[in-house]
Amino acid sequence: MPRSVMFSVVERKNPSLKNAPIKYYAQAQASGDVDSDEMATRIEKNCTVTRADMAAVLTALEDTIVEGLEKGEIVRLGKLGSFQIGLNGKGADTEKDFSTTLITKAKINFRPGTALSKILTGLSYTKVSKLADKSADSEPSKPKDPTQPSKPKDPTQPSKPKDPTQPSKPKDPTA
Repeated sequence: MPRSVMFSVVERKNPSLKNAPIKYYAQAQASGDVDSDEMATRIEKNCTVTRADMAAVLTALEDTIVEGLEKGEIVRLGKLGSFQIGLNGKGADTEKDFSTTLITKAKINFRPGTALSKILTGLSYTKVSKLADKSADSEPSKPKDPTQPSKPKDPTQPSKPKDPTQPSKPKDPTA
């Protein structure tokens, strides 16, 4: 099955060359996200393990990855890939001149394994408009003005689930 990556075109400056002209680059756009609860639900549909058991396993996996990294271990997840702590910093002229003050930050390195690397072959690309910034969703919403037209829904964004505690509105049979 062909896989397509959605992208938008964004302008960027070259951080190394302050006076270089702005150039335009492709930036991948996600169609949504999947949290551990959704993964547990999806996994439940493909095996005999319940969603609750899967959620417990995923939570334990997260804890085990953190524990391994804290111990300085490389955490390998089979064909998915591996996690390891890496460092950024400034160089010293000699090993004797090096001190920990030259380390500027620690980061988590992820190296994809064969299962993830394989999905990158044979991709196609679909240009889309820039998707809305997710941080905008966290701002308090303003009351809707019924005299203004509603914004069209972005088909690339997942719909928000309906609140089961709210009564549903009956459909107008004359509409």
